[in-house]
Amino acid sequence: MKTITQMLHHSFWANERILLSLQQIDNPKVRNIFSHILYAEQVWATRLQGEDSSHLPIWQETDLDTCARLVKNNRETFIRYLNHLSEDDLDKSFSYQNSTGKEFTNSRREILTHLSLHGQHHRGQINTLLREAGTEPPAIDFIIFAR
Repeated sequence: MKTITQMLHHSFWANERILLSLQQIDNPKVRNIFSHILYAEQVWATRLQGEDSSHLPIWQETDLDTCARLVKNNRETFIRYLNHLSEDDLDKSFSYQNSTGKEFTNSRREILTHLSLHGQHHRGQINTLLREAGTEPPAIDFIIFAR
């Protein structure tokens, strides 16, 4: 449980650092990828709470105010979720439907690990795009967070 919690807190921290960068130099391509991270987090939170996520966007252009709201709301939602989750709950199977209606079963541990890795993958893309645009990207490595 400790590792999953730490990974997710790192994701929230990294999202905040990306948001701060975008508030300084807004880049539409970067904002689109960032909003994808945030919308995907929202989708997974909805699924984990046993609700239908089919109406939620996964890729949708949005503004920085919406990104800021999603950063805050996703963090709060997952912290509440983690506070009510036990170590045993992490490995229980959980069924959900993807955006096309196909059913899948994974453990909560697998889903939360995926969530963290998915965000980090796209934040790496974001930092590459920022660097290519002549902007120094924020340091978002886990080891920096852990210090």
